[in-house]
Order: sequence, then structure tokens, then C-alpha cells
Amino acid sequence: QVQLVESGGGLVQAGGSLRLSCAASGNIFSNYAMGWYCQAPGKERELVAAITSGGKTYYKDSVKGRFTISRDNAKNTVYLQMNSLAPEDTAMYYCAARGGAIQVSPGLWTSWGQGTQVTVSS
Repeated sequence: QVQLVESGGGLVQAGGSLRLSCAASGNIFSNYAMGWYCQAPGKERELVAAITSGGKTYYKDSVKGRFTISRDNAKNTVYLQMNSLAPEDTAMYYCAARGGAIQVSPGLWTSWGQGTQVTVSS
């Protein structure tokens, strides 16, 4: 019922930056949390960063200090600013949304975008 559309992925050299965007539409509740998951081939889907409707944030340890999540509630859009990218960041990145608090498990998120590929070359 909530549609999520990601953009901003691509190929970047190690040390570079990307900014991912996720625009939400449809039946959006006021207390939605939004987040970004990554999934590399052969690995489980992992929460990278998330933000609540009130601005509380979560970051995976390996991206702390490099990535910043933000949201524009007026535009129903969440962003992931990715700096100092490394080859280990290469993955498909998915936007997700759920009502209420941030959860680590992907099974507890109800809406998903189609994904955007991030590839970091060395």
C-alpha cells in the first residue's frame, strides 16, 4: 500500500560519495520509520541505517561516521548520504518503511522499494 522508489545508486570509486533517495507514496502513516538495507550476493539482507518519524537514527557499526540518514517529512522522502565509500559497501540497497519503531529484522518492515545498486571500485 506504501510505494517506495529509490534512486541515486551507481558506480563510484573508493573514497567517493553517493546520495540515495527514497520517495514514498500511498497510505503513509505519521509514525512511519524508514530505513536502508543492503544485500550483497550470498549474504543476508542487513539494516544499514534507519530513522524514525521523530528523527531518532540507527547505523550499522561499519558505516558510522561515513553515512548519514535524513528525512524530509513534507516530501515523504528519506536520504542516505554515503561518504568515504569502500568496496565492502558494494551491494543492492533497498529502502524500507514500517509503522512505529526501528527494527533490525527485515521481516518486520512492511514496505520495500525495488532496490538500487551501489558498486564501489578499488
